[in-house]
Amino acid sequence: MTTGLRFAEQAVEAAVADAPGSLKALRAAGSTAFQTLGFPTTRNEDWHYTSVSAIASAQYAPAIAKPVSTLDPAALEPYTFGGTWPLMVFLNGRFAPALSTIETLPAGIRVFDMATAVAQAPDLLGKYVGTAAPADRDGFTALNAAFAGEGTLIHVAKEMVIEHPIHLLHVTDANGAGLMSHPRHVMVVERHAKASVVESYVSLADVPYFTNAVVEAFVEDGATLQVIRIQREARSAHHIGTVEARQGRDSHFLTFTFQTGGALSRSNVYTVLDGEGCGCTINGLYMLDGEQHADHQTRVEHVKENCFSREAYKGLIDDSAHGVFNGKVYVHPEAQKTDGKQTNHTLLLSDKAQIDTKPQLEIFADDVKCTHGATVGRIDETSLFYLKSRGVGKVLAKQLLMYAFAADVLETLDNPVIVEALEKLTVERFTGSSAH
Repeated sequence: MTTGLRFAEQAVEAAVADAPGSLKALRAAGSTAFQTLGFPTTRNEDWHYTSVSAIASAQYAPAIAKPVSTLDPAALEPYTFGGTWPLMVFLNGRFAPALSTIETLPAGIRVFDMATAVAQAPDLLGKYVGTAAPADRDGFTALNAAFAGEGTLIHVAKEMVIEHPIHLLHVTDANGAGLMSHPRHVMVVERHAKASVVESYVSLADVPYFTNAVVEAFVEDGATLQVIRIQREARSAHHIGTVEARQGRDSHFLTFTFQTGGALSRSNVYTVLDGEGCGCTINGLYMLDGEQHADHQTRVEHVKENCFSREAYKGLIDDSAHGVFNGKVYVHPEAQKTDGKQTNHTLLLSDKAQIDTKPQLEIFADDVKCTHGATVGRIDETSLFYLKSRGVGKVLAKQLLMYAFAADVLETLDNPVIVEALEKLTVERFTGSSAH
């Protein structure tokens, strides 16, 4: 047992002893599960290409044990998409009400920080928390459960439509060095309602810290929920993010993962299509360089018939960076008429860049239409030659081709504000300057 793991177990015990109200059972379950599971190792098939020893051996202090920090609101302006959306800010792992703006939500749409949910909506929280993402899912989900206390409860009443996304902004500054945070966001979208949530994880200082986030999403009959995760944390940071969804009849769940930050990062997206006629759209873009390591895992479980799934991930990997994609579509025997498509396309921009990609299908029904595939390649020399022959310099030509490759999946998003912001970040990644 490493020093870091021993430290984590001691911290878990302290967290459980101090658990608030309806979170006590979740923390206790997380503590028990973590003591059994510990951190995953490369002997685990789902973690075969990703070692978390850098996390397991560190001694991070729990953010929930620290007081809420303060920050000049002007420091958030580059990250708030114009500042017109309902905003929940978490600073160094703690909810920061002074920086948040959720007072203008219409009736039928409720957004609580976790402490308020415990006090004002304990029955609603207790009904959902820990059910889509149970504490014994894996070591990191167990650790999140053991430290449950920060996060949000979002409840959208039936037939309500949210005009703008709800933005959950996680910010770490220099005061967050050495901290670990375990936000848990519970999102409930009732029958025929429609909502969009943006999770942003950003750093104001390049300091080491650990984010271990869990989203539990419940998309009821005829409802639509979109979750967009933007992870651009410090190069010294570690990030594990898990999204678990449960879908009802004729529902649609959409996720988009934009991952460019962190020394070590992992994104898990799991959904269960548990109602006839429902579907999911799971897309992502990862851009890595230096010594970064980013792992993307998806699992789409088709339980009922006449459901669809669409999945497209793209990656650009440079220098000595390492990417991983492992996607699984699982079709139950009862899930006839399943229509599933899964792709992963990666460009390697250097001789040392690596990608391990493994799209998978497990099908136990006989009337389905499922495809999967992966491509790994380099910049197309024909296209590069064409641009150079038209007077475009070699460096700019390569940047244009990389941007075009990335922009293709970005354009699957239906929010022009988010598309513009992510396209700008993509250009900055390749050129070092903003688009005009």
